Amino acid sequence: MAGLSELVQLVAPDGTPTAQSRYRRDLPPETLSWLYESMVVARDLDGEFVNLQRQGELALFATCRGQEAAQIGAAACLRKTDWLFPQYRELGAFLLRGISPAQMAAVWRGKWHGGLDFTDRCVAPIAIPIGTQSLHAVGAAMAAQRLGENSVTLAFLGDGATSTGDAHEALNFAAVFTAPCVFFVQNNQWAISVPVSHQMAAPSIAHRAAGYGMPGIRVDGNDVLACFAVVAEAAERARDGGGPTLIEAVTYRMGPHTTSDDPTRYQDPDEVALWAARDPIQRYRTYLRDTGVWTDRLEERVAARSKRLRTELRESVVGAADFDVADMFDTVYHDITPELAHQRRQLLAELAKEASGERSDGRARA
Repeated sequence: MAGLSELVQLVAPDGTPTAQSRYRRDLPPETLSWLYESMVVARDLDGEFVNLQRQGELALFATCRGQEAAQIGAAACLRKTDWLFPQYRELGAFLLRGISPAQMAAVWRGKWHGGLDFTDRCVAPIAIPIGTQSLHAVGAAMAAQRLGENSVTLAFLGDGATSTGDAHEALNFAAVFTAPCVFFVQNNQWAISVPVSHQMAAPSIAHRAAGYGMPGIRVDGNDVLACFAVVAEAAERARDGGGPTLIEAVTYRMGPHTTSDDPTRYQDPDEVALWAARDPIQRYRTYLRDTGVWTDRLEERVAARSKRLRTELRESVVGAADFDVADMFDTVYHDITPELAHQRRQLLAELAKEASGERSDGRARA
């Protein structure tokens, strides 16, 4: 297990190739440029989502700034029929699967159908409860086994999720039943305000894999090519019947946990500056420039797509009509239950009182 102390890294922080020879980095130029485009657009969209929330157009948003390489590298190497089970910070993976900004915005506006159409792209809806998606991913992987499907599932987890019972149960089930599931932990160093050093005594998250009976590997989460290579290997192993893999992608959350959080209360500015110097996009841009893949034309194409998607996002949100809150009661079951029908009538009555200016105790407001 001593080797787990080292990170798999194909591109060094200064953008130069490392001496790593086990994994390939010679992907086709169109793939290399596609990864870059996806990372840049994801970051730009991320900033637009934050702006919209600050302007009161969204209820909440969980930024992925700094984690673009991890998300996009992990998702890009999979087949479109492989299922992704996200938590709530995987904007880069959603973008890669062709989920529109409007669909993503529906989630953060609190619409009842937020994430419903994600399944058309083999992406499970966002899981706000911490760690629950890991069990869903294992269940789907086991179902694929029984149906004879040659697919794998990828569970996106945060370091904090590995402290939950659901994640433990999922990892154990996956190992016992040789489920074709890859657990991709984005260790961004913080579970809200709790540092990873206060979450475990083990040397790393990847070290825990031995206890479950599966391979564990640590990868530089700010190196998109390394993430691509490591997940591709784990997915192929799972597809061939080799069972699950636990991958720890070491990265950093460069923004707040969500837009309701103030990270300056607990993050050391020197630590933030250290990780800012390891920025995944700048690193990869330097690598592509030195290998002749990056060009001004590529940058112009990326900027044009970014602008188009940010415009699409803003147009889908600003001035959008509020949804009918009663709709959420009609979509839980095929036929609404008596209890839900009662709750709907109760809520609508309360809203009607508020609209008329009547207090909850029946008296008119002063």
